Amino acid sequence: MSLLSKVRLFLHWESSPKPDVKLLPEVYPHLKAFRLPLILTILTMMIGSIGYVIIDDFPLMDAIYMTGITFTTVGFGEISPVSDAGRIFTITLIIAGFAVFSSVIGILVAELNRGTIVSILKERSMLYSIARLKKHFVVCYHNDYTLEVTKQLRKNHIPFVVIDPREEIHKWAVEHNYPTYLQAEPHTELTMLKAHLASAKGLITLSSSMSDNIALIASVRLFEKEHFLPRPYYVISSAETVGDVEKMKKLGADTVVSPTKLTAQRVGAMASRPDMENLLEEFLYKSDNPLDMEEVEVPKYSWVVLKKLKETQLRDITNTSIIGIRKKDGKFISMPKGDILITSESKLLLIGTQKDIHSAKDLLRKRDKPKELKFA
Repeated sequence: MSLLSKVRLFLHWESSPKPDVKLLPEVYPHLKAFRLPLILTILTMMIGSIGYVIIDDFPLMDAIYMTGITFTTVGFGEISPVSDAGRIFTITLIIAGFAVFSSVIGILVAELNRGTIVSILKERSMLYSIARLKKHFVVCYHNDYTLEVTKQLRKNHIPFVVIDPREEIHKWAVEHNYPTYLQAEPHTELTMLKAHLASAKGLITLSSSMSDNIALIASVRLFEKEHFLPRPYYVISSAETVGDVEKMKKLGADTVVSPTKLTAQRVGAMASRPDMENLLEEFLYKSDNPLDMEEVEVPKYSWVVLKKLKETQLRDITNTSIIGIRKKDGKFISMPKGDILITSESKLLLIGTQKDIHSAKDLLRKRDKPKELKFA
């Protein structure tokens, strides 16, 4: 390891992350039109310098300088006396310089009007912003669901990238404050590389088209296998019917949301229990309410493994309540009693404040029994 590497490691210096896709090669074909003016400029400078050396016996550096100020028509005047032949040669250089610069300006204006180079450079800047994201969500297709989802992600300080193939995405991004976005087809491998999917936590696809959702889920799972990622993505999708929900789960979606089913459940609950109109929304989902609910996995090495629930005294230490346990085999136990045995990789459904739930997570990650419980 070099000295510089050791210093960087000691000071915890990290190089700026770079995107997986380099867009500069896409700019180069659009610069081909500038090759002829560049070649003419070099040839004119060479011919002009040689001409002044031959015609008026200028030193080489004076000849190059005289050619430069003449060719660019800056009007500094003659640096030393020039013969009549030299003046005719100077006029020729001025005309050649004017012609070359006029053609360059014409090409530049034409390329800027096309907007291709500008759009590529803007996307390149966006890719560098996306490359700095970690554990973000990739949200595909802009629609009403996307608006609400991104509001919640922003509120919970979860980074995200919005992808949509339509040109209007640039306007929507400004209108709805999308910090990072891409105009691309979400299911292609190139787009997944641009979205820095390798560092993402998961992907959300809420398209109204089932075919779009299916293609995207299949592409993401294939991307996982081809790039040998250490952990699978958490994929959330939407479906209209119960049958579609099952299909999406078989294809690889972790969670499938059915707006039709959710609406029916909500209306049914309100009709059967009007006094309990919206308990979850009132106490858990409101932004000004301190209560929160989260499912926390018990690590294999945790000190609570094979302990009875009452022995952990989790509620007394962290002020959180366990209202459910999901076993490793998927079996869910609601309102568990104190004699329930906690097994490794089971998930505890906790309710409490965010601070208390965070304390409970730290407690469950410990290998040794906490000091306050050693004598209990």
